[in-house]
Amino acid sequence: MDSILVRGGTELAGEIPIAGAKNACLTLMPATLLSDEPLTLTNAPRLSDIRTMTQLLASLGAEVTQLQDGQVLAMSSHDINNLTADYDIVRKMRASILVLGPLLARCGRAVVSLPGGCAIGARPVDLHLKGLEALGATLDLKDGYVHAEAKAGLKGAVFEFPLVSVGATENILMAAVLAKGTTVLKNAAREPEIVDLAQCLRRMGAQIEGEGTSEITIQGVDRLHGATHPVVPDRIELGTYMLAPAIAGGSVECLGGRMELVSSFAEKLAATGVEIEETAKGLKVTRKNGRVRSVDVETAPFPGFPTDLQAQMMALMCTADGVSVLEERIFENRFMHAPELMRMGASIDVSGGTATVTGVEKLKGAPVMATDLRASVSLILAGLAAEGETRVSRVYHLDRGYEHVVRKLSGVGASIERVHGE
Repeated sequence: MDSILVRGGTELAGEIPIAGAKNACLTLMPATLLSDEPLTLTNAPRLSDIRTMTQLLASLGAEVTQLQDGQVLAMSSHDINNLTADYDIVRKMRASILVLGPLLARCGRAVVSLPGGCAIGARPVDLHLKGLEALGATLDLKDGYVHAEAKAGLKGAVFEFPLVSVGATENILMAAVLAKGTTVLKNAAREPEIVDLAQCLRRMGAQIEGEGTSEITIQGVDRLHGATHPVVPDRIELGTYMLAPAIAGGSVECLGGRMELVSSFAEKLAATGVEIEETAKGLKVTRKNGRVRSVDVETAPFPGFPTDLQAQMMALMCTADGVSVLEERIFENRFMHAPELMRMGASIDVSGGTATVTGVEKLKGAPVMATDLRASVSLILAGLAAEGETRVSRVYHLDRGYEHVVRKLSGVGASIERVHGE
């Protein structure tokens, strides 16, 4: 099994290109099921999750071709010949549930396995199902599969999410574009990935208003046509690489970075004493003198502090001057990286959904184990600041969400390498 070796103590300097957003691309790919005409995505990230979604779409009869070294996905769903998303594929990735809405909207029927993914707490799909039921779908759960049917087609409705859910908003939004009449989604998620999906669907002929706010209105249309759409930059990758010079010292320019994608995160990072500058090419982050200051963090739905940057921010707080409190409000069981950081000398006390971090002057390299996608990269970031060598194992988690992490960090001066088969 592969591992990553990091030798700390080197300041960083240079540029890191930011890839297209994993979470956006995984949402945009099922949109091909809504039309029998081609959908082409540019700026696609090259990740194992994208390969899994490609496999799932192919199992349904869609054609997915990777062009330009995988950065362009040319897709066509002119011949959907299977309406069952099988457990063997769906179990690998939670985003697989996003084929449910499009299949139901276009074909009137779908059978989709309940999904898998990172073990970071219960992430039920009940909001997806309640939203589809509001649009007139009949649902039945049997043997771990959702059996969905809309014999007379989906019908527009007003649906208010009892809790903000990105995935459910995406699924219901895609289903509603082909429903008869008007659908209003209240308490909808506001994430940039939702905005990106709405913009793509609009390019395909959908009538959508209000994306990026808590109320989205969709006027159903009879059919969608083909389109070409660029995937929005990955705000989580952006935030992760903004933290690299904050942790290791130095200055890094994140190419393609946009402040509106990470405004709450950037506000917290700036409060630590790190400089953030908007440039013609992206965002430049610089840490010059001494330790950063501690800050408190509370995760929240967008536009709040992203849960997917909590682990990485904790790595920075481990060497900050002072005590910081990190409150996880989105997912339970998302402090599994804390014991691994403590192996490196961090002082962390976890109580329920709250982690109290007392900054230490130096971390020490150690063998550590990744427990999920964001935890894996937080340990790599911690390794940049640690004395000696840090070996991060179970890095297959990393491949789900970060392309070429070794190449990107070594390109700005980090001492990092991937060791195969150990």
